[in-house]
Amino acid sequence: MTERGKKHTIAEWLALPPERRVELIDGTFVEKAAPDFPHGSAQTGVLLTLGAPFQRGQGGGGPGFGGWWFATEVDVRLGDNGFRPDIAGWRRERMPERATEHPVTLRPNWICEVTSETNRTNDTIRKLRRYHEAGVPHYWVLDPVDFTLTVFRHESQGYLSVLFADRDQLVRAEPFEALELRVGMLFGDDPS
Repeated sequence: MTERGKKHTIAEWLALPPERRVELIDGTFVEKAAPDFPHGSAQTGVLLTLGAPFQRGQGGGGPGFGGWWFATEVDVRLGDNGFRPDIAGWRRERMPERATEHPVTLRPNWICEVTSETNRTNDTIRKLRRYHEAGVPHYWVLDPVDFTLTVFRHESQGYLSVLFADRDQLVRAEPFEALELRVGMLFGDDPS
């Protein structure tokens, strides 16, 4: 909130320079920290693991799955809140062409946040609530300190935690359960 207790608006959020890395959550500007190496490595790991089979449709020697658009650090407006998810995905059946608007106003089908010391509470509490309220079907939280993945599925009463896995586990994580993956790959580990 501002000094006078007035909540910030979407218009104020959009007027900020993009290099500020600010989200608008419940009327408050929340600064996003610049990613450190583990954070950036996790973002890259997720895109390398999911991008080829699900965005490009190249399923590692077999038929691809396709059907998704992925983007990192794009501004997404959900109601009166403005977010910059670490990674967001839209099913092509809902978004046939890549979004060109700023901010993107079509709700993502999947969001992945990579926690850090400065954003852990926002990712695991505030954003979890607002993403649920906005109807985001799947929400992933990656922790590059503990090397864990938590997968949430939208249910009417709240997000249901459907998977909690560590670095060495092989999983089929919603909504990408067509692909079996080792959780460590999401953090940049080699596939072997």
